[in-house]
Amino acid sequence: MRISDYTRLLTLAAIWGASFLFMRISSPAIGAINTAFFRVFFGLIGLAAIIFFIRKSLDYKEKLGKTLILGTINSGIPFLMYSIAASFIPAGYSAILNATTPLMGAMIGFFIFSEHLTIKKWLGVMLGIIGITVITTVGESHVVGNVIIGVIACIIATIGYGFAGFLTRKWITQQGGLDPTLVAFGSQIGATIFLTPFLLWNLSSSPNIDWLQGDVWISLLAVGFVCTSLAYILYFRLIADIGPLRSLTVTFLVPPFAVLWGYLVLDETISSGFLLGSLIVLLSVWLIVSPDSQKKA
Repeated sequence: MRISDYTRLLTLAAIWGASFLFMRISSPAIGAINTAFFRVFFGLIGLAAIIFFIRKSLDYKEKLGKTLILGTINSGIPFLMYSIAASFIPAGYSAILNATTPLMGAMIGFFIFSEHLTIKKWLGVMLGIIGITVITTVGESHVVGNVIIGVIACIIATIGYGFAGFLTRKWITQQGGLDPTLVAFGSQIGATIFLTPFLLWNLSSSPNIDWLQGDVWISLLAVGFVCTSLAYILYFRLIADIGPLRSLTVTFLVPPFAVLWGYLVLDETISSGFLLGSLIVLLSVWLIVSPDSQKKA
């Protein structure tokens, strides 16, 4: 890997780590549904501008419908769940639970898509479950708000990511492929469509929201344009330059940045259970994403 690759990897981790901070600011102020909607909406606008300026053809090769469904599974539901979690748990907690995405992917692959799991990956799955249990039960985290709701919301989000990975392979990659920018753009369209009814219902039932909060709008714009549109560009560029496996190492780098931003901006603290559980989770993710050793013939 080149210095520029490491720089982009760290930049992407810092950006995605900040997304949990921005949701932590906006969700308690205007609600999880509004936060999730404006994230995908501003992300959609950003990607639309990128496609316009680079003059990208909108040829979806009869895959638009599937891309919209993927957007619901890979963006709409997860972003809503993380916005809900942001109302209950610190940014660092959401980030480390987000890091369990490969763990959820491994379990979904085994139980639903008939994927093979090696002993090493099974060990990773078991350690991941232990790590999540430690985060939610050890130390003082369980008495600070209703942490269980936040944890469950994060796990639902990672399940969505896990399903989306296999469905993308089945619906897109194995059927001739599609430009990643178009996949990202279509996904945000699907997520926006999915969240619009929730937004309209929420606006009609919660009329007392204070929309004139500058820090909230800064957070919404940042999580949409920077943490979604710009992050997609960096991520797809990384995949092209260093491959998908190395790009997954960003999973390990996001939680430290999320904890750092939460500490610097919101003065969030973490418990001993979070530290121990995080180490166990990161070890489990490493066991799952690291390549299996191959025996020489």
